[in-house]
Amino acid sequence: MSIPIYLDYNATTPVDLDVADAIQPFLDRHFGNPSSSHAYGITARQAVADARSSVAALIHAHAEEIVFTGSATEANNLALLGVARALGHTKRHIVISAIEHPAVMQPALYLREMGWDLTIVPVNGYGRVDPLAVVAALRPDTALVSIMHANNEVGTIQPIAEIARLIKPAGVLLHTDAAQSAGKVELDVDALGVDLLTLAGHKFYATKGVGALYVRTGTPIKPILFGADQEHRLRPGTENVPLLVGLGVAAKLAREHLPAATEKLRMLRDALHERLATAVPGIVLNGHPTERLPNTLHVSFPGISGRDLLTRVAGEVAASLGSACHSDTDAVSGVLAEMGCEADRARGAVRFSVGRMTTPEEIEIAANALSEGMVDLLVKRD
Repeated sequence: MSIPIYLDYNATTPVDLDVADAIQPFLDRHFGNPSSSHAYGITARQAVADARSSVAALIHAHAEEIVFTGSATEANNLALLGVARALGHTKRHIVISAIEHPAVMQPALYLREMGWDLTIVPVNGYGRVDPLAVVAALRPDTALVSIMHANNEVGTIQPIAEIARLIKPAGVLLHTDAAQSAGKVELDVDALGVDLLTLAGHKFYATKGVGALYVRTGTPIKPILFGADQEHRLRPGTENVPLLVGLGVAAKLAREHLPAATEKLRMLRDALHERLATAVPGIVLNGHPTERLPNTLHVSFPGISGRDLLTRVAGEVAASLGSACHSDTDAVSGVLAEMGCEADRARGAVRFSVGRMTTPEEIEIAANALSEGMVDLLVKRD
């Protein structure tokens, strides 16, 4: 069986060879604990500091504002629950969007179980939040607004900077989950106006099992894990030096590839869309036509099941129905449901996401395979 063309970069990315090379010495030769005072510890501590500076540079932050975590999920939990711990004595209300990743939705629902009030703001047919709806949801006791920067399924980018501008006069903190955005589009925490921002290493060619939370200086937040004083006393535990080194190199590579990477990804995405639209009359784009990730193409094929199509072309194309975190059932995507997609359109939906390693030749082969698979399914149906 041949290796299928990989078009699921939103689920995870391969580890860049430069990242893998940078990690290797810290698995054997430089194995010290960063908290140790001897030479081994000093080498490890400097490596962590270098990685922190590199990650900070990617989002135009200060190094001391970066808190390393074991994943984006942990970073999101620290953002929501950590702010709640810090402000819960005076404020008991948070606001999120209806299409948040479970890593934000679930801690928000947990806070509601703990007695907090939760407002879930809807999205329009493009999967976009209305900033005025966020403002309308604010209350005197609102502690935090958490709106993802870009949706992991349809790719729609939210108007975070406008939301920040409108809510800041009320003194409300703003968090954004930017796990899908890093390396694909420019991220600038000051331009966005956010107080907290989440990153995931495995979404931009680092390893799985490492992430980061940006915490603007002065943001009220408390730890949700307890132990020693690592990570500014916000995330205890001995640092995973090899993976942090890899994250730092991945951040450096992402910074070097931007903004050219954005245009390359957009070109590949649009080439796939054009070929599919030509070959498949009636194909429908899901998500915002312009305000979306440059690498993400989420479309609905008419008259067939997206799952059936991916099964049919599994030997040639690797893509997904939506989020890799909950894509193993035939249930309609929660994101598409919140966007108001009818059942047939949601049933035919497939997400394609290209990446740094994708080639124009692969796009051509994948488009042909998908078109042939579509025709084959329609013939069998009739």
